[in-house]
Parts: sequence; C-alpha cells; structure tokens
Amino acid sequence: MRIPIPPVSMPAETVAKAAEYAEGRLTPAEPRNAATVILMRPGTTGPEVYLLRRQRTMAFAAGMCVFPGGGVDPRDSDHSVAWAGPSPEQWAAQLGCTTLEARALVCAAVRETFEESGVLLAGTSADTVVSDVSGEDWEADRQALESRELSLTDFLDRRGLVLRTDLLGAWEAWTTPVMEPKRYRTWFFVAELPEGQLTRDVSTESTEVLWLGAGEALDRVEAGELAMMPPTYLNCLEIAQFGSPAEALAAAGGRSIEMFTPEIEPVDDGHALTMLPVHRTLLEARGRV
Repeated sequence: MRIPIPPVSMPAETVAKAAEYAEGRLTPAEPRNAATVILMRPGTTGPEVYLLRRQRTMAFAAGMCVFPGGGVDPRDSDHSVAWAGPSPEQWAAQLGCTTLEARALVCAAVRETFEESGVLLAGTSADTVVSDVSGEDWEADRQALESRELSLTDFLDRRGLVLRTDLLGAWEAWTTPVMEPKRYRTWFFVAELPEGQLTRDVSTESTEVLWLGAGEALDRVEAGELAMMPPTYLNCLEIAQFGSPAEALAAAGGRSIEMFTPEIEPVDDGHALTMLPVHRTLLEARGRV
C-alpha cells in the first residue's frame, strides 16, 4: 500500500520527469548501496538524534540535515574484518539482502559513523567499547579512513579492535526515487552514543552538526527552520515515539527490513511522494494529515 507524504509537494517538472521514467522513455540511474546510522542519546523528552547539515555545494541532499552515513566502500565486504555480535548471515536475514551485502552495510555503518561524527562502535573484545577516540592519533586514522587511504579492516587490526555489530539495530531501507540523477539504496540503522565517547564536528561534507530531540527536530522542520529529506523526517517521526534510545534499539531487534522506493502519486492539491502506512498513522496522530 502506498500513501502520499503530505509535507512534500512535488514541482510540475519533477512530476513530468517521473512520468517519463514510468513510461520507459528514460532509464533510471543505478542506485549505489549505502548505510546511515541514526545516532541517539538520552534526552529530557525522549531520544536526541545527531544531525549534520550538508554543505550547499554537495551534489546530493545539499543543505539538508541528515544522519551520519554514506556509500559502501568495496573493501567494506572484506571477510577478514574483526567481527563481534550478530553474524553477517543473521544481518542478511533481517536486512533483506545477501550475506555479502549485509557484511558491507554493517561495516559501512560503523565506518561512516566514525568518519562523520568521531564515534566508534568497536571494542577490544565482544563486551567492551572504546571510551575515548578523540586524540590526535585517532583523528589521523579517521582522516585516513575518510580519504580511503586506510580500510576499516586494517584500521581495526592495527588497533586490536573488533567491530561491535551488536551495538547497531536495523531500522528501515529506502531507495532514492527513479527521477533523481544520483540514487542510493540506503539501509538505516540505529545506535546509542557509547558511554565516554563524544561526537565531534569532523565531517568535511557538513557546515554544522547538532543534537536535537527527535520531536524538536520535527518541530523545526515544520516551522521551516531545518530542511530534511522525507526519509530523515519520517525516521525522526518514528524515533520520537520512544522514551529512550534503549527502547528504540529494543524495537529494532524485532524488525524485518524491506526496501521501499517512494513514487509520485496524485493528491487533492497536486502530487506527493508515497510513504509507508506506519508513517501515515504517525502523521495523522501529529495532525499533519
């Protein structure tokens, strides 16, 4: 079942282009696999989420507030990466993808979170988490990962660390609509900020970073103070329903992920992107539809 997203009205030229793709007159760009992490910490009214405002010069989502994340690096699928937690096979079953893709997506989620927030979901064993990764030597490694001079496997091996895949939870999966020139198949994960670690404004792709309560983020988008793409807004809408990061992570454990590709459909006053039924229900409760 597809239901239009009320907050997003599609321009006429976008609607016309989508029709050309639907009729087979244009060929969609091939989407690239990507991973995004909704990094959370406890707030006064529920989880706070970590957001980066992308530079306005970026080719994709320019000026938008986004969660840390990015495209999969071919080396993210390395079978020799130090791994602790649910296996790639278990992740594949929950994420609805192949084992090779699941391994790469989980590694990309951890790598991109470290690259874009300075937070590392890894430890010296299956039951430890590094507590401080803000020193100059850590920063040098972060920059080497970001520039692709260093692979995640080599980084973890050098540090004697293992990937803590149990610190992640599977959340949703979205594919960029067909009419966009740059497309991603993005799997969203949730994670809680590890004790002792601090986020840092380190991403070269953002102009600022901020922690906001998920509900406050929604208020600011609806007031025109922040810009978000529909998946970011709707994920904040879901996260705002929980009382704590732990509750959201517990909910993630029971999710079975199916890839969703928004389409354009007519509504009373024009055209809008489609969304999942759960989002319609939450928007109705918020008085947005």
